[in-house]
Amino acid sequence: MEVAGRWGFAARGVIYLLVGVLALRIAFGGGGEQADRGGALAEVAQKPLGVVMLWLIGIGFAGMALWRLSEAVFGSKTGKRLMSGGRAVFYGFVAYSVLAFATGDEGSNSGSSDRQSRDITAKALGLPAGQWLVGIAGLVVAGIGVAIAVRAIMRKYHKHLKLGEMSKKARRFTDVTGVGGGTARGLIAVAAGIFVVRAAVKFKPEEAKGMDDTLRSFADTPAGPWLLVAVAVGLALFGLFSFAMARWRHV
Repeated sequence: MEVAGRWGFAARGVIYLLVGVLALRIAFGGGGEQADRGGALAEVAQKPLGVVMLWLIGIGFAGMALWRLSEAVFGSKTGKRLMSGGRAVFYGFVAYSVLAFATGDEGSNSGSSDRQSRDITAKALGLPAGQWLVGIAGLVVAGIGVAIAVRAIMRKYHKHLKLGEMSKKARRFTDVTGVGGGTARGLIAVAAGIFVVRAAVKFKPEEAKGMDDTLRSFADTPAGPWLLVAVAVGLALFGLFSFAMARWRHV
């Protein structure tokens, strides 16, 4: 389980690092690719030994799912067990999509996060009290984003680290990447939640945005592309933070 968990953090690091790079390309005018997990996997597939890398990433996410499942089964606190169970399901789905793409099933990677968000929102709006459900979901996502950013700024991840085994440089590296990366992730979640709320209020599923469109929206703010640059760097930092977690986290 320890190997599985650490491999999973490393796989997560690769994805976030690549999404950060893709977002930087968008900020500087080279925005042809999707800045989301699908775009990152497509980027990997184009490289030498890309299929091998896809298999390694997929196995890493499968390992993460197994590790989270073990936490859900053997954990001591009910709340944490439920959270671990939810994460196990999520990482299991990610592992399946990555491994399917590695075997040549391009359809597993064809749907962008933006189209998936619009489709899910459209189906939810069609339910009884759909507007309320979508609006509440958007508020929950935004609230989770705030929590992610606050926990990162407060360095709550310290409780999971082997601080006694880390040098001062390692701690500084982990804090810079953890705070910067967590804040960027939180900001993206807040923005995505706001777009979902707008979709509910206007009853327009096209207002909902996935990661790619959410990132691109930062370039339309008064800060211009520089806000997108800052968020993209933050995502890359979170990728590096994931590598640090693979090395120094208690698993």
